[in-house]
Amino acid sequence: MSNKHDALPPTLSLIAVGILVLLGIILCYLITAPFIPALVWSFTLAVLFAPVERVLRARLRKPALSVSIAMTIAAALVVAPVIFVSAALLESIIDSMDAMSAVLSTEDRRGLSQDYPELSAVIVWLDNRLDLPQFFQSFTAWLQRWGTSLILGSITSIINLLLTFYFLFYLLRDRTWMVAAIGKLLPFSLAEYRLLADRMEKTVFASVYGTAAVSVLQGFLGGLVFWWLDLPSPVFWGVIMGLLGIVPFLGAFIVWVPASIALALNGQWGAAAILVIWGTFIVGLIDNIVYPILVGRQLALHSMLSFIAIVGGIVIFGAHGFVLGPLIVAATQSLFEILRTRLDHGGFAAPAESAPVP
Repeated sequence: MSNKHDALPPTLSLIAVGILVLLGIILCYLITAPFIPALVWSFTLAVLFAPVERVLRARLRKPALSVSIAMTIAAALVVAPVIFVSAALLESIIDSMDAMSAVLSTEDRRGLSQDYPELSAVIVWLDNRLDLPQFFQSFTAWLQRWGTSLILGSITSIINLLLTFYFLFYLLRDRTWMVAAIGKLLPFSLAEYRLLADRMEKTVFASVYGTAAVSVLQGFLGGLVFWWLDLPSPVFWGVIMGLLGIVPFLGAFIVWVPASIALALNGQWGAAAILVIWGTFIVGLIDNIVYPILVGRQLALHSMLSFIAIVGGIVIFGAHGFVLGPLIVAATQSLFEILRTRLDHGGFAAPAESAPVP
């Protein structure tokens, strides 16, 4: 019995290879999925700190040392401030909630009803349906557990942080080889690959620096209204509100909401209303206006499209979606441009010149 067999026709062979490639892509995605957050953040840090590492490598001529120094700088500038500021702020929130639960005792609520008769009906309604001190104590306990999990104790977060810097080391050290290897796999010409790579790099810079610019603006506006209302330490709280704008799912509202409640409890209703309106419509919404404009201008995207990419990315992918969302949109836009160029030249084939980006 002969072991020889006829080769598949070229069309069937191509289909078979395509199916195997598609299957391999699906399996690779499933394998890689647990590492996507760490890969996104490591890629972002690699793009941001590659220029620093490049300068260090040119002077030190020791890649491992230059990469280690660049990673130390990244940790000092990015990771440490977020962790320490978030931990300190959560502690202050917990202290504020404890103080508020003490203020809202039965005697204090009765005194508030006497001082402000127009609120007596509201206070009676709340007393009949809600134990305010118990509510604030429960909320404080939940917030403390959440803060501990977020900042200190989450095993997943610690593992992702370690993986981020593990991947970052190789992305910085071997980035030239990686870029060349990806260029050999993708069916793009040199010009097309450069277009795609440049768009990805600009997207990361625009997303990160756009976030930083908006956070500075939010901090300035928050500190300004604190100064205007003669609240204590406007500069300090402005800095805190600005830093909070960088932390995913936190924001300046964590500072101005308790401040507005404290003003209301002290009978300063006008100042409390001003702080709520300013915090909601000026500080709170400024990022939805300025950030898409900054990012969209860098990426040549319409403000509405950049807003959808940012917010939709966060909704779908979580915290790292604020980078991944714009990256996906920018990559898709680049692919459409490549396709349009090929169609204009009368075919789908890439130009003969095909080489990786050096």
